[in-house]
Order: sequence, then structure tokens, then C-alpha cells
Amino acid sequence: MTTEITTERPKILLVDDDEDLLDLYKEILAQLPSRPEIFTSSAGARAIAMMESEPFTLLVCDLNMPKMDGLQVLSIVRRKFPELRTVVLTSILDEQFRSRVYSLGVDLYWQKPGSGGEIKQFLECIESLLGRDAQGGFRGVQSKSLVDIIQLECLSQNSTVLKIINGPLSGRIWIQNGEVIDAIADELTSEAAFRRILSWKAGNFESLPAEPNRGRTIFNSYQGLLLETAQAQDEAHGRKDTASATELENASPLTAVSRYPGVEFALVLKPGTEKGYEARGLENPEPMAEWARQTIGHFRSLGERLQAGPLQHFEGMGVQRNVALASDGTLDFCVGWEHDLTAGQIQETMKKVMALWVS
Repeated sequence: MTTEITTERPKILLVDDDEDLLDLYKEILAQLPSRPEIFTSSAGARAIAMMESEPFTLLVCDLNMPKMDGLQVLSIVRRKFPELRTVVLTSILDEQFRSRVYSLGVDLYWQKPGSGGEIKQFLECIESLLGRDAQGGFRGVQSKSLVDIIQLECLSQNSTVLKIINGPLSGRIWIQNGEVIDAIADELTSEAAFRRILSWKAGNFESLPAEPNRGRTIFNSYQGLLLETAQAQDEAHGRKDTASATELENASPLTAVSRYPGVEFALVLKPGTEKGYEARGLENPEPMAEWARQTIGHFRSLGERLQAGPLQHFEGMGVQRNVALASDGTLDFCVGWEHDLTAGQIQETMKKVMALWVS
């Protein structure tokens, strides 16, 4: 008597309103070493019905579809089938869509491949996801960068502990209500540990339950942390005079201003200098510097026409960001504030920030 041992093949559901692309991607996914069974659907509603009738291992879904688009499909999937691995395969290159997709718990956001190399990378990622259940691991984290995870957790105002392992090295980053509050990495703590962790080029990480009683040692905004870490890494990989540049930066009062609680970024405009501005906490400060310079100029002209005296400060309240502009007579300032602060709080705190600059 002979007994045949069989291994259950993974099942992939491919959803796209373009029938030609469905056939193409079905052929591409058929190249996977795990030899998955591949099912297709050209409509979101039909795909939901298929998932309700039988279990799937992985959903690969387009975003731009009629009637029920990809975001609607993914929202339903996350609620009804929380264990299902999900991949977005799209031609949409938009950071807002990318953030919205990741906020739904999607494992992978991938631009539709256009070359042999891109197809090979895509297949490697899909094969990794198909094998994730047997190997264990935390949903989705291996398909995003550590910077992506930190930004997503902070933008979503979440509380968690990120555990990161890089070979024999390990570290943790504590996030509380969308703010990075502490980090450890071997013998390092606080911001030094955070920078060490982000310098690791490879590894695995997972999300652990929050620790609400964890003491806070990091008071810089997460944007400032990520920017300063990136700048430090750039300097370490080829910039000359690293030590002197760091000393100059730390000596600047603008660094202290950017680390003030509630401040997301700080920018000072310097008339007559070649660069024209100095910034902390902004990845690309030039557009903000130009906007601040024009806005301050407009309000200064308006004050002169109204004979209201010299500009002192004013606040702008937005949906995603609050901004305060001020002048001390020789320099102009632009400071970004966390969006949950009120105009009154910003006014009072801005006075303290200006005093910090003067000191």
C-alpha cells in the first residue's frame, strides 16, 4: 500500500478590472516556486463573494477600479478576513494613497512592474509573504521599511513598542500617542539609541503592546528625529569635517528651538546670506522658506499700508499643520507646531521659543 503525501498549495486571488492584466499577472504569479493556485476577479464585489465562499492565502488587488475600488475592497477584507495577506498592485504613485493603504494593514504596496528586474523583485516579495504563516512573524512589518513603520505609527497617533533585531544586535523604540518617547540599543539609550537602530541596513522588527508607564527620555518630534538621523548618516558616509559640522549644528540655538515640546520644525530666514535660511526638522526646507519669505513680506506690506507698526507675529491654523511666523527686527522666523495645539497655546509657547532663541 502506498500513501501519497500532498502539501496544500497556497491560493492567490488576483483582482483587477483590466482582463488583459489579469491574464498577464496570472502568468507571472504562476512562476512562483510555491506553485500557488491563482484565481482572478475583475470586480471588487465578486472578489468579496469569492473570499466568503473559500479561504485564500493572499489577495493581490488593484486600486483604481469602477463601482467598488481597491480601498473599499481592502477595508472590507481587513474587517472580515483579518488573517488574509494583502498586496496592492497599482500604477498610482501617490504618497497619500500609499499611507492610506498601509494604514489599512496591507502587507505590500507595489507599483505594477515594468521590467524583468522589477518582476523578479515582485515575485520574491510575494513568495516571502506566502511563506510567512509557516515561518511566523508579524503581519506586514517585513514589507515596509523601519522609517515607514515609525511614520505610520506616529501619524496614526498609535502607542506601541517596536522591537528590532539585526543579527546579534537588538533594540526597542517606544511610541506613545504618536510620539517617540524612548529607545534602547545595546548600551545606548534615548536619541543615540534611536540613531543607532536606524543605521542598521537589515533585520526584522515586530510591534509589541504599548507600555504607557514608560518614562520619556526623547522630546524631539519624530520628524526631527528622522531628519537628524538621515543627516547624520549622510555625514558618516562621505561628508568631510563631520565633527566640526556637528558641533556647529549643536551650537546653533535653532537646534534647541526645534526640540522644544510641540515644535515640528523651525526655520530662520537670514537676509543677505547666500543660503538665506537655516532649518531644523524639514526634509526639504526650501519651499517652506520661500513660502515664509513671501507671506511675511505680504503681511509686512499690509502693516505699512495700514500704519499698524512693524510685524511681530501671527499664526496660521491648518488641518495637518499649524504655523507661526514672527520677526525680531533683523531675522524672520517660521515655526511648525503640532496640529492639536490651539492658537492661544501657540501664541504663548511662541513667546517662550523666541526667548529661547535670544538666550
